[in-house]
Amino acid sequence: MSMKIIICGAGQVGFSIARHLSAEDNDVIIVDQSEELVRKITNNLEVQGIVGFASHPDVLKQAGASEADMLVAVTASDEVNMVSCQLAHSLFKIPTKIARVREQHYLKPEWSDLFSPENMPIDHIISPEIEVANAINRRLEVPGAFNSISLFNDQIKIIGILIDNNCPLINTPLDQIKTTFSEVNIVVMSISRGGKSILPTLDEQIYPDDEIYFLVKAQELTRAMKAFGYGESAARKIVIAGGGNIGLHLAQIIQEKFSDTSLKLVEVDEDCADHAAKTLSKGIVLKGDALDPDVLNEANISSAETIITVTDEEEVNILCALLAKRYGCQRAIVLINTITYKSLITDLGVDVVVDPRAITVSSVMRHVRRGKIRSIYSLGEGIGEIIELDALETSPITGKKMKEIKFPKGVILGAVVRNDEITIPDQSTDIKANDRLVLFAPANTIKKLEKLFSVRLEFF
Repeated sequence: MSMKIIICGAGQVGFSIARHLSAEDNDVIIVDQSEELVRKITNNLEVQGIVGFASHPDVLKQAGASEADMLVAVTASDEVNMVSCQLAHSLFKIPTKIARVREQHYLKPEWSDLFSPENMPIDHIISPEIEVANAINRRLEVPGAFNSISLFNDQIKIIGILIDNNCPLINTPLDQIKTTFSEVNIVVMSISRGGKSILPTLDEQIYPDDEIYFLVKAQELTRAMKAFGYGESAARKIVIAGGGNIGLHLAQIIQEKFSDTSLKLVEVDEDCADHAAKTLSKGIVLKGDALDPDVLNEANISSAETIITVTDEEEVNILCALLAKRYGCQRAIVLINTITYKSLITDLGVDVVVDPRAITVSSVMRHVRRGKIRSIYSLGEGIGEIIELDALETSPITGKKMKEIKFPKGVILGAVVRNDEITIPDQSTDIKANDRLVLFAPANTIKKLEKLFSVRLEFF
């Protein structure tokens, strides 16, 4: 049974969410005050469009709010998003409300009761700034990785890395990795080559410039990274360019989690810099332009292991990262909104590109799920999803061995958790009821996965 979902906001985030949900035959209605954006989204997707203010009751009524299962508010205005959710609850009794809230003043702990059921009943708050800062932090935890996902209480890691010419596993068929590195169990979940997804069959090989995701037990992560040629230690000297919500939140995470890290934050706005200096208990805040060589020298950029550029101007982020790399900084993490720049700037030397839109969409989609789904993480447009879910007694795969199960093409089962014990599966592994499974799934496999697991995977 499909869901009826109202999406308030037809911008990039709203468009991406609508595309995911409509692809699985959900009834999706887009609401936006821009006639041009509504026309664009209805011309490209199988969705309905309503032109109007999402915070107006008659507009939501026209969108069919009385029969809706969910409302997702991702307009450019926090206030419109919050009011839309309030109306969804008070007037239309919509069961699930999700809102994007950017302004950090709303999210302070002292106002935590604001979004309670008795006041403003929003089921899930998505803060892009916090989500992006947390995503960057996950990349810092595994130096060399452009993405890092933790599952099952941090006991399972899924790591995204770029294969370079120093990787010992170049030209090695995937089925020989276990033989070559017998002390660590590595499961290659996906391969991207030249912007295209490559099916990681056992006879497939990895090549320089491939972007791969692999699964490994957390205690084997260091050995796994060395197997791929990454023997770096954790970052110890970090420079952050940009002291806004993202930069400041990230700096606070770093000073809490990495106590022995030397941290410098560069911010051009005087008030913003003063606020950061008062907020941070450790680290040095420098007032100045991140593109000024003198400021970068003052930050000792030549000896820094990582620079993270998260200013409000993506051109500044790109140029600052490239300057830092030229001056000797080992690694650059760049926040950009124009994802078409990604291949260009990685060719120029940027190591990790962070796309806030994709992170926000992934955060929203994790809350749009049913059945025994534990979590979902999007690996990016056109790649696929990491799914953590439980095997039900009614699932057709339950009681069968791996060699007996016909997974849809491209689906990779990476781990099976039973009674808190993690198993990297092989053909003899059997699936039992209540096993927790971690798998990679291309988006086009959803219908078949639903039958295998006896659940609706509506979160795509």
